[in-house]
Amino acid sequence: MALGALRFEERVVQRSSLFVYPPDVSLRTCSAEDLVVMKAFAGRGQDWVDVERIIVRQTGKLDWHYIREQLRPLAELKEAPEILTELERRRREFEQ
Repeated sequence: MALGALRFEERVVQRSSLFVYPPDVSLRTCSAEDLVVMKAFAGRGQDWVDVERIIVRQTGKLDWHYIREQLRPLAELKEAPEILTELERRRREFEQ
């Protein structure tokens, strides 16, 4: 759930799309890139496992420039630049 309080959250909502589950149940979902940003920013153990799974599933499809562009100011706000380093390490390890 995003409240749109940050500029990033506004973009997440704008970039979201509807996913239809049978029978006729629609759910608005964020992009894989935005999910990577949110999970890396949270940075808990399960979040990093989720990031790894997204990287594997979306290999060759993720917009890494967008991800870095969105995550960098969030990491600065959190005063945790190591988030970007950790994400790049996992990208190298899990992207095939």
